[in-house]
Amino acid sequence: MKRKQMIAASLAAILTCASVLTGCGSSGQSAPAADAGGASDTAAAPDTQAAADTQAAADTQTAGGEKQEVVIWDYFETDAQKEMMQSLIDGFNASQDQFTASHVYVPFADYEKQLTLGVASGELPDLVILDGCDMASFIAMDLFGDISDADIAWDEYLEGPMASTMMDGKHYGIPFATNCTALFYNKDMFDAAGLEYPDENTTWDEFREMAKALTKDGVYGFGNAGTNTDEGTFQCLQWLYTAGGSYTDIESGVDAYKLMQEMINEGSWAKDVVNWTQSDVNNNFMAGNLAMQQNGPWQIPGIESNAPELNYGVTVLPKRDANSGQATSILGGENMGAVKKDNMDGAKAFLEYYNQTDVMVAAMKQYGSFPPKTEAAQDAYWTEDPIQAAFIQQLETSIPRGPSAVWPTYSSAIQTGFQEVMTSAKTPEQAAKDTQAAVDAIE
Repeated sequence: MKRKQMIAASLAAILTCASVLTGCGSSGQSAPAADAGGASDTAAAPDTQAAADTQAAADTQTAGGEKQEVVIWDYFETDAQKEMMQSLIDGFNASQDQFTASHVYVPFADYEKQLTLGVASGELPDLVILDGCDMASFIAMDLFGDISDADIAWDEYLEGPMASTMMDGKHYGIPFATNCTALFYNKDMFDAAGLEYPDENTTWDEFREMAKALTKDGVYGFGNAGTNTDEGTFQCLQWLYTAGGSYTDIESGVDAYKLMQEMINEGSWAKDVVNWTQSDVNNNFMAGNLAMQQNGPWQIPGIESNAPELNYGVTVLPKRDANSGQATSILGGENMGAVKKDNMDGAKAFLEYYNQTDVMVAAMKQYGSFPPKTEAAQDAYWTEDPIQAAFIQQLETSIPRGPSAVWPTYSSAIQTGFQEVMTSAKTPEQAAKDTQAAVDAIE
């Protein structure tokens, strides 16, 4: 496909498939706006404001032109996110005298449209912070430039997050923040049922028996987000991979379909998950309607604020059987990509600055996510907290969605299959066969 055709097709998909794009972000909500309670109050039209702000930022160079401006786009809306970005930028600006960094806010709802229009017009920043699952499509659209020559130790990053920033062996950025889902469990409910807590050795069979024993008095043993969007794919795809399948090999993961359908029919896996977002799942967990939930670390602040007395733990997701390794989880989080330009020195310099372990650790403590660099993730802030440590352990076997330049199309086909299984519209075998055919037809 020619580049102009790719841009036109991608813009059309972005404008018509907003529901597919929800749930990709590291917040685990439909958009960062959910954290702040609303959209931007920017007065200018969405498709002109970012370009205008970027140009204004570029015009702030010193009179003599001594410093090169490095402009970053982000969609961060919470106070913590904004403070983190400003601290990061202030630190970079103070660390050297060649570049001056600044950032421009672009509403999440307009973000991909803005980037697509920017590829066509050439009005783009130097760096873009975006959801990891979206990066491959923009690499294919030629938004990002090859920065493989940057002074970065690529092998020091977690494999999954790093893979989402690459294509054909070339590096187009670095992971910025990372997260995944794991298994939350209500300790009081386990204690009342006389059950041992789940741990890294828990198998699917044991997990299923736990859920059955805990399902009573209006409480479901387990629930996750199965909504028919990419948010549902984010939570359900893990089971397919743990069963031996992948996003292109559905039929090899048919046992995941069987587990889901059988547990829902038994009543131990909440049947309502087909309509639940990740926030819905956590709300039911906090309310005592779920004994176990699959969810991410972004839910921890909400539990601490709204259910401070909840006695819970977190461990890795259950593995297939005793002979299997640790279960897979699916990565969430953001990447920082370097926009393709004649001069990319400033973008590389900022990436090299963020690559420093102490800088990354400080930023992620403010941000409320996990650092994607192995050394940074071993900071005591995360490893000495048992709940945070469980997510760090789960990240070791977490993988990105795709990566694929047409991920939204894959996600839609895959989540349709999960919906058919969870509602018993089809047998696991038929759903796997039909979903495989839909995936095979994607070009």
